[in-house]
Amino acid sequence: MAGNSFGQIFKITTFGESHGPAIGVVIDGVPPKLPLSEADLQKDLDRRRPGQSTITTQRKESDRAEILSGVFEGKTTGAPLAILIRNEDQRSKDYENIKDVFRPGHADFSYMAKYGIRDYRGGGRSSGRETACRVAAGAVAKKILARHKVEIIVYTLAVGDTYAKNIDYRTIENNAVRTADAKVAPVMISKIEKARKNGDSLGSILQCVVKNCPPGLGDPCFDKLNARLAQALMSIATVKGIEFGEGFGASQLTGSVNNDRFILKDKKVGTATNHSGGIMGGISTGEDIIIRMALKPPSSISKLQKTLNEKHRQVEVQVKGRHDPCLAPRVVPVAEAMIALTLVDCLLLQKATNL
Repeated sequence: MAGNSFGQIFKITTFGESHGPAIGVVIDGVPPKLPLSEADLQKDLDRRRPGQSTITTQRKESDRAEILSGVFEGKTTGAPLAILIRNEDQRSKDYENIKDVFRPGHADFSYMAKYGIRDYRGGGRSSGRETACRVAAGAVAKKILARHKVEIIVYTLAVGDTYAKNIDYRTIENNAVRTADAKVAPVMISKIEKARKNGDSLGSILQCVVKNCPPGLGDPCFDKLNARLAQALMSIATVKGIEFGEGFGASQLTGSVNNDRFILKDKKVGTATNHSGGIMGGISTGEDIIIRMALKPPSSISKLQKTLNEKHRQVEVQVKGRHDPCLAPRVVPVAEAMIALTLVDCLLLQKATNL
């Protein structure tokens, strides 16, 4: 199966299925002598893992990372880094009643059309469980970025039509929905719980901010930084839209308003505004990189729906099992990871370009 690797110099390959014995990731291109332990990976894995609150799936997974290779005496060696995460709480029987059914909104039909075979247990490779591998790899990338003082902040901007307005980054990890507005958090949580009780789900929007990104990252034409970041974030199955800076709002502005004027900031070139979201011509400017991600409502809902089975007969389906009614809280660390993986790869490419 192609499409399981990401990156050029800092390259990851993930493996495993949602209901298999384990999932994992192999990272090639990790610089040597980077202090690294399993505890370094666990913080972000704990933020992504299921069962962490009443508004996430109640599947119980410890998501304990095991480093199998690439580390010696607490430091990376430059060899491929292999990380394993064992599955502990699969309930494959929950999918027996729909093993021949194309679930609405899922990859069942498209995988069958492509491969002629599919793993119906939780969606196999199409399951969001695969993103735990990305989070583990992203934790390694974050350690490298920390040396360059690059900071990645992601939070829930909206759940349904409820938006965060009074933004305070310090509140993000203090509420179950991971929003940056403490006053709005209870409203968002209430809406998610109501959707779940009704057998339904809710869409959401994440806001991403990258601080202290050095200028000059990204390449012309096909490898623009925004293009690479868009690919990275769109590879998260639930993401349906990406905006940078002013995004679609720029279509309503004039050039004289939208253009970011260059000025000196502490004797360095900067911009007076940041409508471009920290990227011009596909290359970082040094200003904050601003990204918004639209997340679809989770497809696994308990409401009765009409669909087709593998014999193309119309049937009714009710998805059982344990599922997220809103994906925003658990996608936050996944988005951080994909941004970190992209920036580290671009940073290493930049060093190779400018010796």
